[in-house]
Amino acid sequence: MGLLAYLKTQFAVHLLIGFVFVVSGLVINFVQLCTLLLWPVNKQLYRRLNCRLAYSLWSQLVMLLEWWSCTECTLFTDQATVDRFGKEHVVIILNHNFEIDFLCGWTMCERFGVLGSSKVLAKRELLYVPLIGWTWYFLEIVFCKRKWEEDRDTVIEGLKRLSDYPEYMWFLLYCEGTRFTEKKHRVSMEVALSKGLPVLKYHLLPRTKGFTTAVQCLRGTVAAVYDVTLNFRGNKNPSLLGILYGKKYEADMCVRRFPLEEIPLDEKEAAQWLHKLYQEKDALQEMYNQKGTFPGQQFKPPRRPWTLLNFLSWATVLLSPLFSCVLGVFASGSPLLILTFLGFVGAASFGVRRLIGVTEIEKGSSYGNQEFKKKE
Repeated sequence: MGLLAYLKTQFAVHLLIGFVFVVSGLVINFVQLCTLLLWPVNKQLYRRLNCRLAYSLWSQLVMLLEWWSCTECTLFTDQATVDRFGKEHVVIILNHNFEIDFLCGWTMCERFGVLGSSKVLAKRELLYVPLIGWTWYFLEIVFCKRKWEEDRDTVIEGLKRLSDYPEYMWFLLYCEGTRFTEKKHRVSMEVALSKGLPVLKYHLLPRTKGFTTAVQCLRGTVAAVYDVTLNFRGNKNPSLLGILYGKKYEADMCVRRFPLEEIPLDEKEAAQWLHKLYQEKDALQEMYNQKGTFPGQQFKPPRRPWTLLNFLSWATVLLSPLFSCVLGVFASGSPLLILTFLGFVGAASFGVRRLIGVTEIEKGSSYGNQEFKKKE
C-alpha cells in the first residue's frame, strides 16, 4: 500500500477534510447571508455571486469523487447532445438508486460548467441540514414536503421565480420521490398493479405531479429534458464513506435528450409520457445488467483542475491556523485546554458522520413505504 493509499484510510485525514468542508461552508454561508443586501438592488448580481459561492462548497465534494477516489464517469449518448451540455436550461431526470447518485450528477455539472447554478426539487427536511440546506436556500432551491396539497403553491412559485435565472441551470428531479429500497419497491409495485400501470423492475413508480408542474412552469425557460440512467460497473453499490476512504468506482450514465416541445402540454398526457419514460429506463437497466453497458457512443469528459485547486486553497487557509492552535494547546500543558480540544474533536467527528449519514440508504426517510398506498 502506497503512502497516499494509506492516508486515504486514516480517520485523522478524514477529520481534516471534514474540518475544511465545514468551516469553509460556514464562511461561505456567512458571505451568502451578506449578499442578501444585493437582492433588492441587483437580483441577477446576487444570483451570479451565489452560484460561485455554492461552487466553492459543492466542488469540494466533487473533488473527493474525481481526485481523491479517482472515480471515473462515462457518458453514453450522442455527439449532438454532448455539444449542448452547459449551453441550455434543462430538467434532469435521474434514477435514485445509489447513495452517491447526486455526486455523479454534480461531477457532470462541474465538467460542463453548471455546478454552481444546478438546482433540485428537494425535500424540505434538507433545508435544516447545516451547510447543505443553508447553501441551497440562498440558491433559491425549491423545497417541498412531498404532500402535493401543501406543496402546490410553494413549488409553482419557486419554479416561476427561476424563469429569468441568468446562468444556465440543470434542474434535477428525482421523480420516484425517494431512494430505491426493496421494501419501497414492493409497496410501489402494489400501487402500480392497482392502477393498471406497468410493473417496473429497477425503479419505483414515478410521482408525476412534480414533473408535470416543473415542465409547465419552466416552459419558455427550459429547452429540454435530459433523462439520465445511472449504474456502476461490477454491480457495485458505492457510498460517500467509500469515496472518503478512496475507493474507486466506475459510473456509467446513459443520457437521452428530449426537446421540451415533445412533452405534451396536457397534464395527463405528460404524466403518461413520464410513465413511458420509466418503462424505457427500466429496459435500459435490464440491458445494462445483461450486457454491462448502455447503448450509445461513449464519452469521458475530462476532469478539470478547479475542484482540486479550490479545496487546496481552502485547506491552506484553514489548516495552518488549526495546526498552530493544536500545537499551542498541547504546549500549554493545561489539562482543561487539552480536554476541551479533545471534546471539540469528538464533536467534529460526530458532525461529519451525521452529514455523511444524510446520504446513506439505510438512514433514508420512510417516505415511500406507505405513501405509495395513497392516491397521488
